[in-house]
Amino acid sequence: MKQSEVKELSTADLQGKLGALKKNYTDLKMAHAITPLENPLQLKTLRRTVARIATELTKRELQ
Repeated sequence: MKQSEVKELSTADLQGKLGALKKNYTDLKMAHAITPLENPLQLKTLRRTVARIATELTKRELQ
């Protein structure tokens, strides 16, 4: 998810997506610890997407 897509979403949508993505990231991380993922770059992209959404939420809170 690109930054421009994140900016278009409402705050409620961002909070919902953040919770879902964090859960997905945790699940993938656990699965990767047990058996290696086919594409370990999924972890990197998911982690960065979570960070983008969290940053946008923090930015909106400060305004």
